Amino acid sequence: MKDIDTLISNNREWSRLLKEENPAFFERLSLAQKPRFLWIGCSDSRVPAERLTGLEPGELFVHRNVANLVIHTDLNCLSVVQYAVEVLQVEHIIICGHYGCGGVQAAVENPELGLINNWLLHIRDLWYKHSSSLKQLPTPEERFNKLCEINVIEQVYNLGHSTIMQSAWKRGQNVKIHGWVYGIQDGHLHDLEVGASSMDVLEERHHKGIANALKGLENPS
Repeated sequence: MKDIDTLISNNREWSRLLKEENPAFFERLSLAQKPRFLWIGCSDSRVPAERLTGLEPGELFVHRNVANLVIHTDLNCLSVVQYAVEVLQVEHIIICGHYGCGGVQAAVENPELGLINNWLLHIRDLWYKHSSSLKQLPTPEERFNKLCEINVIEQVYNLGHSTIMQSAWKRGQNVKIHGWVYGIQDGHLHDLEVGASSMDVLEERHHKGIANALKGLENPS
């Protein structure tokens, strides 16, 4: 376990190495940020957005919460999205979940966790909606991971239906939402192919995305 003071010394070394490689790096970075990407991901410490995408400081605008949710009453998330879209003019918004998500598992198992149970109700609703199909998968791990995918697909849909995105698309702004899942076990990002840059495409990709996620799973009802 690293001591807290190690973080400061690590920072000094990181800064030194960057300046050796590019002496003007921090001077340029301090002038402005112009990222092309907004990342909405899970708070899980094993999913470091910049590191797993190979991007440098200033290239990725980031918002994270438990289980990478986009909720229309969450002013924190929506404020980040609005700033990214209207001020920074990002071109791509990536909603990225990950396999083995503790938030998704907790939403299904529903242990008493206090306040966060309210937050996870959004995923629990997805579990109830698709449980008859998901229960056809042989193991709990497979069910949780499939629900991770469905959760990302739904969050892409939620974001696309926000007034921020609807207004951006209506005025012709070039900004696309993507849905990805990260595999902690192999370090790979997986595109769920539900990307949308208009309302029409959003509806089509959402329908196909859910169908593909549940493909081959019999629904007894």
